[in-house]
Amino acid sequence: MVSTIGAGPRVSGGEPSSRLATARRIAGSVTDPELPMLTLADLGILRDIRLDRGHVIVSLTPTYSGCPAMHEMRRDVSSRLAAAGFTDVEVRTVLSPAWSTDWITAAGQRKLAAAGIAPPQAAPLRTAGPVPLTLSTSRAGVACPLCGSADTEQTAAFSATACKDLYRCLTCAEPFEHVKEI
Repeated sequence: MVSTIGAGPRVSGGEPSSRLATARRIAGSVTDPELPMLTLADLGILRDIRLDRGHVIVSLTPTYSGCPAMHEMRRDVSSRLAAAGFTDVEVRTVLSPAWSTDWITAAGQRKLAAAGIAPPQAAPLRTAGPVPLTLSTSRAGVACPLCGSADTEQTAAFSATACKDLYRCLTCAEPFEHVKEI
């Protein structure tokens, strides 16, 4: 069994680590269907890749339970790996620990801002147990990704997806989306 997530590549069972690295690179480069400027690696939902005697096991954590994009992400990961010659692919959904916007990489945060979407601030601290999902009003002080001003106002609690809300900058007057902190 080979894995690339966690403590780094572990190789056993005779699988070459370069094949595993290739599978990881391919799965990690699949883009999110709702935020196409981000890869699954940028978003932090690619949790694990294992290779066991040619069988590729990819573990993804949805941004929230019931996320409608998971079907597309599983399909895209499977088809991209199949196109690269990985014929035995399984994509698993892992719900625990629950995903957090804190898992978005620094590169992902920059890509969101470059696309005119305000990246999330630090997520609220969590206690053990179920994670409350609040897809409503975000914290005050969301900076405009276009001009940097913090003088903004929320115009809608939901955007094209439930995990984003809409804002308007009172300085440059431009509307923008914001990824909610989860």
